Parts: sequence; C-alpha cells; structure tokens
Amino acid sequence: MDFQVTAQDPGTRARTGRLTLHRGVVQTPAFLPVGTQATVKGLTPRLLREAGAQMLLANAYHLMLRPGEDLVRSLGGVSAFMGWHGPVLTDSGGYQVFSLADRREVSDEGVRFRSHLDGTEIALTPERAVGVQQALGADVIMALDECPPAGADRAHVAAACARTTRWARRSVAAHGDGAQALFPIVQGGVYADLRRESAAALVDLDAPGYAIGGVSVGEGEAKMREVVDLTAPLLPADRPRYLMGVGRPADLCMAMAAGVDLFDCVLPTRNGRNGQALTARGPVNLRNRVHRGSDLPIDETCDCYACRTFSRGYLRHLFLAGEMLASILTSVHNVRFLIALTERARAAIRSGRFAAFAADAAAGDRAEAG
Repeated sequence: MDFQVTAQDPGTRARTGRLTLHRGVVQTPAFLPVGTQATVKGLTPRLLREAGAQMLLANAYHLMLRPGEDLVRSLGGVSAFMGWHGPVLTDSGGYQVFSLADRREVSDEGVRFRSHLDGTEIALTPERAVGVQQALGADVIMALDECPPAGADRAHVAAACARTTRWARRSVAAHGDGAQALFPIVQGGVYADLRRESAAALVDLDAPGYAIGGVSVGEGEAKMREVVDLTAPLLPADRPRYLMGVGRPADLCMAMAAGVDLFDCVLPTRNGRNGQALTARGPVNLRNRVHRGSDLPIDETCDCYACRTFSRGYLRHLFLAGEMLASILTSVHNVRFLIALTERARAAIRSGRFAAFAADAAAGDRAEAG
C-alpha cells in the first residue's frame, strides 16, 4: 500500500490523497459502499462502477459464517468472488462485538459468538480475525476491536480501549509480513483522554493506516463531532485515516474538515430500500403523496442513472406497488449522491474553498425537502 497527500485545504485540515492498493488506486476523500455479504444490496458491480465507487467494504464475520473464508479463497478471493475486481476493505467482525451484544461474550482472549444463523458457537480472536481476512484476500483488513456502546461508563470504556490496544498488537504479530494493509482502530468512547491514549498506543505500532471506531453508535451528533475532531489529528498525517460507519452528508463534511480520508456506511442503500432519497435540499421520502404527479427527478443536480431517466412520480408508483426496482434505483441515486459529494469535496480542497463547500452541503443535508 502507498498513500500520498496530494492537496491540503488552507482553511481546514481537509486534504486529498492518492491511495494505491493491489487492485487499484483510490482518490481520497472517498466513500465506500457497504457490501456486508460480498454484495452491496440491490446493486451490481457495474452499477457501482457507474456510480463512481472506487472501493467496497465487506464483512469478515458474516463471510466467515457463510459461505466460509476457505470457499471464498478457492473462488479467487472476495474481490473476484463478488465480481468487483477492484479494491476491497474488510471489517474484522469488531462491529459485531457491539451489534450482537446479546449473543457474545468478550474476554481478553477474544470473542465467543452464538451464530445468528444457527446458534453455533464461534470463537473469534485477533489472530483468527486476521487469518480470515487474509483468506478472503481483501486489500485492507482491520484489527479486531471492542466497541463499547454509547452511554457506557468510563471504567467500561477504559477496559474496552485497553483490550483493543492489546488485540491490535496481537493482530500485527499475526499479520507478520502479509501483503495486505492492516489498520488498527482507535477507541475510547466520548472520553478525550482515552481517545488520546488509544491513538498514541496504536501510532506506536507504525501501521500503514488507522481507523476511528466507536462513533455513530448512539452518542449524539455533537459528541461524535468532538471525538472525530479530536482524534483525526492525533493520527499520522502521512497515513490514510478511516472513519467507520458514518454516512450523513453533514457528518462526512465535518470529518473531511478534520482530515479524514475514507468513509463507509449502510445509509445510502438502507435508506434507499425504505424510500428515502438524499438530495442537495435534504432527504426526500419518495412515498409521500406530494410526489404522486411529479415529473421531477430525485435531484435535479444529480447525474446518476435514476435521475437521468426516471421521475419522482414513477418511483413513488414503484414503491407503492412493491416493485424491487424502486429500491434499486433509489439506492443507485443515494450511493452516487455520496460519492459525488466526495468528488466535489476533492475539487473544493484543491481550489482552497472547502470550508464554503462544506457549509453549503451541511446546510442542505439539514433541510427538510419533503
């Protein structure tokens, strides 16, 4: 992996970069659509390419359970398996430590899950997480971490933070001289001193890149912004910084201003399946009656296939008729909308006007378009 900062905005910490990986080059800041099960829900690789996607995310925990990392490896690795043939980042399963809290037990050794598929007990250690991701063959892999829930008391967060650091050291040792780029994940909840301690300990590992985890888990927008603004500058300026699980346009702009380079979130496809479309004037619910006779596209400023071809009135009809095309087209639009946001952000950074761009984008995101 190679990363180079190519431009720096003079008024913020926003920057552009060139991330060179085995399967391709990613221009940053970049948004990564989420393909948990080796598929971005409802979208083919061709649709993703047309939307401007440069890199996808898949989930090692889910692929370990089904179909199994050995099968994926035998079929050419996760990129070939899903027909993407571009860079892929895999999450280690650390998020499931948070999201499957009622089905797991955490110890210093690792995590024991009861499979959400059939109840089978699964042991996931830092070493196992690295091995699974190496078998999947992703370009960037994540160290196993413990993400405490929002509202956890300081003692709980401190213990999870310390465990995450120990697991990161074990992950690095297990990875050895592996060709993939292994990113450790900064934790620490909303506690500034714990975030600083976590970042300092992980920077000592001299990793090729770093992630910021444990945000957008219920702590509230103001706290999330404080954490990101504090944490991003603590990470090496010559390495990519990845903010996990954040996808609202206003939040992306905030994080880019803090110096973050990579983002992922299920928001564009999850919201798309539920009829909500992102627009420059705020989110739009395409099921609403106001769109019944509308011949407008979802967003007149968008160049995606859905906006070039179909009206809001047609999309509302598809949603009310229960047609799967409704979810596909709205997801296409939402993915393109966020990717286009990062494309415009890169141009704004290069021209030294990112602050004004971000303010406009954030204001539009908070508007209520109907």
